[in-house]
Amino acid sequence: MTLANSPSPLLDFSYLPRFDAIRPEHVTPAIELLLEQNRAVVAQLEQSTEPVSWENFVQPLEDATEHLGRVWSIIGHLNAVVDTPELRAVYNENQPVITEFWTELGQNLALFDKYKALRAAGNFDQLSPARQTIINNAIRDFRLSGAELADDKKQRYAEIQEKHAALSTKFSENVLDATNAYGLFVEDVSELAGLPEDVLQAAKNAAEKDEKPGYKFTLHFPSYFPVLQYAENRALRESIYRANATKASELGAKPEWDNTSIINELLELRKEEAVLLGYKNYAEVSLVAKMAETPAQVSEFLLDLAQRGRSFAEKDLAELRSFARDNLGIDDLQAWDTTYASEKLREQRYAFSEQEVKLYFPEHKVVDGLFRVIQTLFAVDIKLDSAACWHPDVKFYRLEKDGQLIGQFYLDLYARDGKRGGAWMDDARGRRRTSNGIQTPVAYLTCNFSEPVSVDGIKKPALFTHDEVITLFHEFGHGLHHLLTKVEDLSVSGISGVEWDAVELPSQFMENFCWEWDVLQHMTAHADTGAALPRALFDKMIAAKNFQSGMQTLRQVEFSLFDLRLHNDAHPGGAHLVQDILNTVREQVSVFNPPEFNRFQHSFGHIFAGGYAAGYFSYKWAEVLSADAYGAFEEAAKIEGSTLSRSAGKKFQDEVLEVGGSRPAIASFRAFRGRAPSIDALLRHSGMSN
Repeated sequence: MTLANSPSPLLDFSYLPRFDAIRPEHVTPAIELLLEQNRAVVAQLEQSTEPVSWENFVQPLEDATEHLGRVWSIIGHLNAVVDTPELRAVYNENQPVITEFWTELGQNLALFDKYKALRAAGNFDQLSPARQTIINNAIRDFRLSGAELADDKKQRYAEIQEKHAALSTKFSENVLDATNAYGLFVEDVSELAGLPEDVLQAAKNAAEKDEKPGYKFTLHFPSYFPVLQYAENRALRESIYRANATKASELGAKPEWDNTSIINELLELRKEEAVLLGYKNYAEVSLVAKMAETPAQVSEFLLDLAQRGRSFAEKDLAELRSFARDNLGIDDLQAWDTTYASEKLREQRYAFSEQEVKLYFPEHKVVDGLFRVIQTLFAVDIKLDSAACWHPDVKFYRLEKDGQLIGQFYLDLYARDGKRGGAWMDDARGRRRTSNGIQTPVAYLTCNFSEPVSVDGIKKPALFTHDEVITLFHEFGHGLHHLLTKVEDLSVSGISGVEWDAVELPSQFMENFCWEWDVLQHMTAHADTGAALPRALFDKMIAAKNFQSGMQTLRQVEFSLFDLRLHNDAHPGGAHLVQDILNTVREQVSVFNPPEFNRFQHSFGHIFAGGYAAGYFSYKWAEVLSADAYGAFEEAAKIEGSTLSRSAGKKFQDEVLEVGGSRPAIASFRAFRGRAPSIDALLRHSGMSN
């Protein structure tokens, strides 16, 4: 059977994924066929004796692997957004064979030699910069995949990759299962004093769905976080804080969801992989493909940031403790009190609440406002489009420029059971030139916001917090990086090939527009009156923008330094060592430590189930770039009257978004700003400049 005559919806590459037709039983036959065809292409390329060229080697290899990667991406995406026992089982069944194939490919000496021959060829300098980058990256990645190892070590490397993939998946599954299984039921509404009406209504609807009386709260962010933020009942806050802080740990609900052994084994495997490849530790391996050069450089950056932020954080905490004691009667401020006390302090100091602001951000206005920003800055049009989707709540859009399609994206905004927590962008299809012309990119944009609630049978628009608005802009920044690329070679198109510690530049850059008056006045409408956000309330938001920024900065430094030391300093040795490292980091950089039972690391998916191992620092590293990049728009505003500058937007589009991974990120930044990045803008934006 060939792809052309296969009945499987997974193997239909004529347009978009057929999410309405894809079933778990389609997965294994599709993967088997694609692997068979990929191995046939690899064998043909290995045996070819003609002089190697881009057209007779790289292109056919990329054509074959692109189909495999695209199908596995569909399966992985479905596993993340509509997890079912059947889909999970078939995903786990096929993950080892997929991992095995990619490991085989990365260790194939014949292919490695052909890439080296391409670089050594006399016409290498005549290739486009994008293709030169792809060849150089491939040679680097072959070495990082163990291509130069002895056969027995290659086998061990392959075993490590397979086990690592399985453990990372299991880590995520444990977190998801622990999240989905938890339910806190409250029958007496008097125990829920302080909670906003929309939160109560959502909890009431959740209980009714379970055919239970009262109100149900879960560990999905839109459900549990408002309890921590608004509930006057301290015992209720502690209960849900403890459940969230211990999920997927030895202190959680079920032993089979405990991620302790998985964390230890992942660290052991990463250490072993690093040694196999000739590095001291996994942090060194991780940094090979990043902007940062050494673990010491990253550590110095983080500790410098911690030092700069410490006095601000200490002041934040002292003010919070004093306020909690004098105004809330809380003498012993605990972790389950800080969010509540901070909200009350914000309300007193700035005379507004997060809930008051939330009423001005209905979904349709937020999405329209986001699209307005993008259309203004980058001269594109965004239009509603149609495609088969995996859930009725998902919407699909297209981007056009001068009437021509340049990309499309799915928008999946609400939290639900069976959907992984957090927010992310992933590529459904990358931009590249094929024999049929340009294949336009397609992206998945996924969030976990509060869904619309029904009151007396009438569905109300979803209301977003300002933080959720920022999250949406953040993920769309990743989407723009993917969708607006002009690179025509897949491996460095969009976000592909971009150094991991630079990939957050466009996303964090986009967050800045959520603080601009000429943006917010066009994306707000009060849920009851329809009135736009008042300027007076906006001014209060701006005044509060850097509220507790010192504590927030140290929190991110804590996570980043913990991750770095796990993969740099640590020698795997059990749960106590991991906890000891976290405790040591907290003693060094934190001003407020969580309770002893907190097991935050057991659900730290970024480093144990995502791509951020020894790379979580990327968020702060890229924040330096993004704040400095946004400075160009602030400079344009002084001349043009608005940060929605088409001239600055065009330059950012030309020099950062469109070039993707075709050149080093620092070169793209320099081309945009005309100089090296400076930390000054970040400190100024965070209110920590002296």
